[in-house]
Amino acid sequence: MKIISTEINDLFILEPEVFGDDRGYFFESYNKMKLDSLIGSVYTFVQDNESKSSYGVIRGLHYQLAPFSQAKLVRVLQGKVYDVAVDLRKSSPSFGNWVGVELSDENKRQFLIPKGFAHGFSVLSETAVFAYKCDEYYHPEAEAGIVFNDSSLNINWKVKDEDLKVSSKDGLLSKFEKARMNF
Repeated sequence: MKIISTEINDLFILEPEVFGDDRGYFFESYNKMKLDSLIGSVYTFVQDNESKSSYGVIRGLHYQLAPFSQAKLVRVLQGKVYDVAVDLRKSSPSFGNWVGVELSDENKRQFLIPKGFAHGFSVLSETAVFAYKCDEYYHPEAEAGIVFNDSSLNINWKVKDEDLKVSSKDGLLSKFEKARMNF
């Protein structure tokens, strides 16, 4: 496994070692011991989630407030997405900054997003199956979010405006400056 640092501390892209031949491929998608030895952190994932979405769908930007905040290890099983993490840690020098990375079934990259980040993605292929591990259970009372098109974040979701598909719930999320944050 290869770890790629990003412009934001503690936010990593993971590239697995893929073994392929004429039969197909094999790779280890998660190994706690290897991950812990590479980044010096200990994550204990307790919940796996999966979603399927069509082209143009944007899900996010979501997070859970402390004490139920979640670290996530995300990847794409089928298709291609543009995955985004926004730093909400008020004491961080990168507070309010974001990193985007393309994840696909072809590149098999994963994005390790620590606690204190908002997370979202847009679907760039006809459909995408998205999977992620969380180190905290879902708590609806701790659910929070930032609207995907907040002008202060200026995220380019890589989807034409006329093709965007956003849930009514996500369309009503707070602007960054008014979002609830306790990290």
